[in-house]
Amino acid sequence: MKVFLPVLGLLFCAASVCAQEAPAQPVMTSVKHATDGHVWGALIFATNESEKLTGGKEPEHADLPKLHERLAKVFPFKHFEVLGQHRQDIFREYESWIVPSQDLFMKIDSKGPAENEGLNLHLQVWRRHQVLVKSDAILRKDSPLFIGGPPWKNGRLIFVVYLERT
Repeated sequence: MKVFLPVLGLLFCAASVCAQEAPAQPVMTSVKHATDGHVWGALIFATNESEKLTGGKEPEHADLPKLHERLAKVFPFKHFEVLGQHRQDIFREYESWIVPSQDLFMKIDSKGPAENEGLNLHLQVWRRHQVLVKSDAILRKDSPLFIGGPPWKNGRLIFVVYLERT
């Protein structure tokens, strides 16, 4: 018992010294995820009836001159209006989302670089909780991707994805 009391005293002293030391502060580091590129995505409303346009004031992308003329070559409509737009980094090994509206958005998974400074992508267009379109595509600078969406207000919604940089 005489040996036990001094050992107990030493343990108590050691415990109180350890308790008085300041706890180590967690190191806060900023994690920057690797990216394969940066895109601009827009939701476009296309119609032949100008009175159906919503009057939206979303500007067109400055690096996409004649976007409406390019869309008219692909889709049989006379009037086009940008309803919403969103810029997004395309993350390597993580999904990325382009969300130009609350109802229609796009999930993008990078499959890595493609020839001629392009990006190899897996795309999914979503409307609320439902996938409308799944596709693989190669996106290149100065060559926007147009994806026809669902009918809306006597017209059609169109998703535009444009590679700003790799």
